[in-house]
Amino acid sequence: MSEIKKITDAIIKFRDDRDWEQFHNSKDLAVALNIEAGELLELFLWRGAEEAEPEKVKEELADVFNYAFLIAEKYGFDIEQIILEKLKTNATKYPSDKAKGTAKKYTEL
Repeated sequence: MSEIKKITDAIIKFRDDRDWEQFHNSKDLAVALNIEAGELLELFLWRGAEEAEPEKVKEELADVFNYAFLIAEKYGFDIEQIILEKLKTNATKYPSDKAKGTAKKYTEL
């Protein structure tokens, strides 16, 4: 069993032990993910990146991952597969010989 599957199973067990699946439609999971991402972003508000408290960043990032994993589970996505597919797509859009060292969007390369 992959580590990603173990993590997903643990998240689902946590959810199911609390009977929360009834609240976890795809729209509300996406909203929750966005809220948690906002809480992560808030840790950097009005301060430099190095000033964010690592422990709080870790907590908010875990919340973001939890909701992302639940969305993937809702749609039956294989997390490893979709990430690798996206990296392949991005490698085509951002070839290293053109994108290396620049923050330009692929349409500007």
